[in-house]
Amino acid sequence: MKKSVKATGRIEVCPVCDGISRRNFLQGVGRAIAAGAATTVIPGSFAFAAASRPAATESKPAETFVKMLYDTLTPAQRKIMHMPFDHKLRSHVANNWHIVDEKEGAIGKLYTSDQKELIRQIFRGVTSEEGYEKFQKQMKDDSGGFEKYTCAIFGEPGANRFEWVMTGRHLTIRADGNSVENTAFGGPIFYGHAVTAEETPDHPGNVWWHQGKLANKVFQALDGKQRESALLSEDPADDESTVMLRGPRANFPGLAAGNMSKDQKQLLEETLKSLLAMYRQSDVEEVLACLKANGGLDALHLSFFKSGDLGNDGIWDRWRVEGPAFAWYFRGSPHVHTWVNVAHYAQRKDRV
Repeated sequence: MKKSVKATGRIEVCPVCDGISRRNFLQGVGRAIAAGAATTVIPGSFAFAAASRPAATESKPAETFVKMLYDTLTPAQRKIMHMPFDHKLRSHVANNWHIVDEKEGAIGKLYTSDQKELIRQIFRGVTSEEGYEKFQKQMKDDSGGFEKYTCAIFGEPGANRFEWVMTGRHLTIRADGNSVENTAFGGPIFYGHAVTAEETPDHPGNVWWHQGKLANKVFQALDGKQRESALLSEDPADDESTVMLRGPRANFPGLAAGNMSKDQKQLLEETLKSLLAMYRQSDVEEVLACLKANGGLDALHLSFFKSGDLGNDGIWDRWRVEGPAFAWYFRGSPHVHTWVNVAHYAQRKDRV
């Protein structure tokens, strides 16, 4: 399924020829990167502690590079990719879309070489080292590489609320400097990968299938009654509706983590760590804080879906972890689509 959302605009002057000083740019980037080198360890404040791992460029936050990019934009570039903070596209998410017209707003077309490097630094800043490398392979396989994707800046970095959003096939990722209230990641996000349109049951080469294997280890550890609760016939829709947050009074489907044994919970924690390991440390910490504020691990429910079982082998390609303000839907067939939404509290009215 493909969705396309485009914003309009025209390049009136060539951004490459608009007089940006490469020397000044490189000096600024050098100062920003050198300003901080320490990394921190994620605290074990939730029911589990996230795996310790190197941060990417988080010695200087991604938002610092967003501000640097914003300051180098020409009027023509801003016309294409800069929008008010309250623009409706800022909170949109889809499995295949461009936040600006890719014909003129693609990273490889709209920006100078120095600006493209800034965008790479932003992307490195919102991912872990492991996540960055996997995203690079995913983007190459799905669209031909990083420069085929698009991004936009909403609001004014450094002066007011702002958010940077990057989109393309199988990707929506954000950097908001905590401008967006009540949400981790700056809002709903998406990741996926299609080595081929119709993957085989073992998903060779798919950079995210290791998450599916971990989830299936959880299923294999369940007893008969637990499997009956966890395994559902009807899978959710492949769109943003599947991660709408439902609040603490919702009647969640699937197996309640509170009814799992200690060993089973440890396997679930291992899966959650893998889900989070691709993102920067500060976003991981915020997700853990959101989970803790909404009942912790025991408030989550785990569901597997019979639909879309590649090879009919009982290794479930589609599964979801859901809680009052947490929704992570991994749809692993015919290739990987993953919808994510995490908040401090659910804003929607509780559905019973």
